Parts: sequence; C-alpha cells; structure tokens
Amino acid sequence: MTVEAAGLILPSDVLIIIMANLDMEDLINLSYTCKFVNLLVHEFGWSLYLKYNIRPSFTLQLARRSWSSFDQVRYDVASDRCWAQAKFNARPLSHPWRNKYQPKIALSASVLLVAANYTIYAYHINHSSSLDDGAPGVSYEGSYSFTDRPAITSITFIPDRHSERTVAVGFEDGRIHRVFLPHFQQEQSNNKPLALNIERDPPLALRIVDIIESLTCSDNMLLSLSSFGTAGLCNLSSDSPLVSAINLDCRSWSSFICMKSSTPFTAFGTTSPNPLVVHAVTPSSLSPAPFAILHSTRERSTAVYDITDAPPSAPWGSSKQVIVSGWYDGAVQVHDLRSGWRGTGVTGTPAPLRPMLTFRDPWSDEPIYSVSCGGGSSSVVGAGTARHSVVAFWDVRRPTEGWSVHAPGNDSSPVYSLVLESSRVFGVTQSRPFVFDFGPGVTKDTYPFLPPSTRSQHDSLKLNKNGVGYCVTQYNHSRM
Repeated sequence: MTVEAAGLILPSDVLIIIMANLDMEDLINLSYTCKFVNLLVHEFGWSLYLKYNIRPSFTLQLARRSWSSFDQVRYDVASDRCWAQAKFNARPLSHPWRNKYQPKIALSASVLLVAANYTIYAYHINHSSSLDDGAPGVSYEGSYSFTDRPAITSITFIPDRHSERTVAVGFEDGRIHRVFLPHFQQEQSNNKPLALNIERDPPLALRIVDIIESLTCSDNMLLSLSSFGTAGLCNLSSDSPLVSAINLDCRSWSSFICMKSSTPFTAFGTTSPNPLVVHAVTPSSLSPAPFAILHSTRERSTAVYDITDAPPSAPWGSSKQVIVSGWYDGAVQVHDLRSGWRGTGVTGTPAPLRPMLTFRDPWSDEPIYSVSCGGGSSSVVGAGTARHSVVAFWDVRRPTEGWSVHAPGNDSSPVYSLVLESSRVFGVTQSRPFVFDFGPGVTKDTYPFLPPSTRSQHDSLKLNKNGVGYCVTQYNHSRM
C-alpha cells in the first residue's frame, strides 16, 4: 500500500524505514497527518521507537508484554519526566528488623529477594494486564530460612530453564550453593507471615576457607570472590562446574563478570595498590594476570566496594566494555576498556587506564558501598553510600547536576545493595529493604502495607500528604 499526498507518493515499507529514524516528537507529529499514517505509527512506529530506546526493567518485564507499544512509551515518558524532576514515591518494604545485618538483594522478573543473616525474604512481582490498571505491584510472599543457620553473604540469580527462582548463595563459611526457592503453597489462616525451612544441597565447586564476599553471573558462568582474594569461575552448564581459580592475595570486596563483551572479562574490586583490575576469561580458564588496571582519579590507592555495567543509553553507546565502580574515597568512576587514555604504570604491568567520567557528591566523601545503572532514559548512575542510608543519582548526560536522597526511616546505615530499573530503585540498609518508584499509577496498594509499628519496632516513618509515599530528605549536589 502507498500513501498519497500533494506531491508525495510513498510505499508503506519506506514510511516504516523513515519511522525507525524518528524521535518521539516526530512520531507524534507524523501520526497527525492522516488516519492511515496514524495506524501505521501505532502498529510499527512505537515498537520501533522502543527497540532503539531500551528501558531495562525486571519488575515490569511481564506486565510490558501485555501492554501495547504506545502504552509502554506513555509509561516511559511519564517515568523519565519524574526522573528529570526528582519526583518519586518512597516506600519501605518492611518494618525494621530486630537486629542489624549486612543484607543483599537479587531481582528477577517474578521475584525480589532480600537475604539477611540466614533468611531470604521473598517479594512477588504482580502482573498488570493494562497500564490503566496501575503499576505492577510488589507483595510479600514469605521467608526461607536455612536449617543450619549459616549467615548469607552474597546472592545472585542463575540460569534455570524451568524456573526464575534458582539462585546461587554464598555463605560466611566459604560454601556456595545452588538453591531453588519453592513457591509457597497456601496462605496461613492465622495471618502470620509464611515461612519455610530449607536445607543446603551439596556445594558448588570448591569450598573456600573464608567469607564469600561476591557472586555475579553472566550467561552460564558464575564468578565468586572471597574476602581474602580467592576468585573462582564456574560453568553452570557443565557436570564439573569449576573452570578455574586464582588468588588475588589481597582483601577483596567485589566482582563483576561480562561474557557478552567481544573479549569476555572479569573485574575485581579490592583494597590494594591496584584496587580495580580486569582479567580475561577464556573458554577454559580465568587469566591469573590482569590485562587492565583501572586507575583512580586520586594518586593514593584506595578500595573498590562494588562494580556494575554502564547505563545502556549513555553518550558513549551501549558497550559492554564500559564499567562503573564505587570507591572508598566517595567517587563513582566510569572506565572504558576501549580507551587509550592511560597513566604511567610500573614496569611489567599494564599502564593504568584512567576514568573517562567521575561522579562525586560535593557534600559527602563517604565511601560508596553499592552502584547500579538504569533509571530515567536508561542513563542514570545510582550509588549507595556508607552512612545515613543516602542514595546519590547522576544522569550521565548532565553529570554535574546530581542529587541525593535518604532511604525511608533515615537509618544511619550504609546502603548495602542497590538495583536501578527504568522506573524503580530497590535498595536495602542494615534494617530493611526499600523502593523509590518514579513511575505512574502507584497507589497505596502497590507495595506491602505496613501496619502501625509496636514499641519493639519503633519506626520514624511519616506518610506524605498523598497517602502513598513516605517522607524522605532530598538535596541537590549543586553548591550554588
């Protein structure tokens, strides 16, 4: 079919090719030209726009499958606008725990897991068939406790063809276990939270004599790192999963693996003269020597506490060879492994690669304990700091215009773990998990209802006037 106008005759397939190169405003204007083009934009234009304007999100993944392309764009535009204005609903997901922990979170399309001490708390991601039904909700399922009560120190989802509830769990006794978390069968009649006791299966790979500080997975490769620097690489699709192990010989904190890069690699964050190093991954081993040393902006050596991949929509492109790291000196640094900007190195080692971008909160030099990327327009870097439950945000397109916010309850704790999505930020302090929701359609029922706290659960939470979010303290990074 062709579209005919005064002086213009274009086949539909040519119009579709043109649509693939238009931004949102141009698509809107194009849809106003005639009924046929309007239908063409709705059928092809918005889906093409989504293809080139990715908004990664675990908790919206199932809901978006049933939304129209136009509704998905509407949701993204509303969320991006709220990110630009720093407007959101802050919600705690529970009352404070009785004790203080160093928890970790893991997120899939169907469940949010919060691991604290020897217990894993599960939150179900609800389905929303229409954008008009509101944002997909998050409801508390119950908890899983290990019978021998080992403290959990790391957790990550791993591939399982039959379930999105299989995780690798690292413990303080140096063991790593593959754990399947069964669904809760029925609700209890006494209104008490559901709880299951589970046992540990035989451990994966080697047993390490110290704490498993970090677990990260890419494709079928699981990377582990212990507190004293033992790094192990496991192929989860193999009957003999251990591929290789190396020793970094220093206090170690964080690890990251990327098998989708043109050169698969791992990155390790440590306390050492070279606190951030990158090792190559071959089909049969983990290289014992680094091929890149990522330099700090400051001359004195420091420590790196967390590592993640870069925002998908950053100006440098969606490259898997760009990583983001959180440092002890309060810096969040972006390194591009393709860059040639290097410092002076020690003879026999790679010349240190300098960061191409560094973020700082000018009002705080607290260490950065957790980092994650995503957010508005998929171009936001988030960082959880070491004190007062502060989360800082920067848009890589406007790196000098950052802002920070305290988690609900204003806990004095670090933010130990952080996950950014297109419209949501999940985090956890020593006392409880929380969420910042920038999306439309949030109601008081989107997240778990918290009954009034008892004396033993004294909580300083205060609802906003809208009755949905809780009051939190925000501040801009500008000194003006």
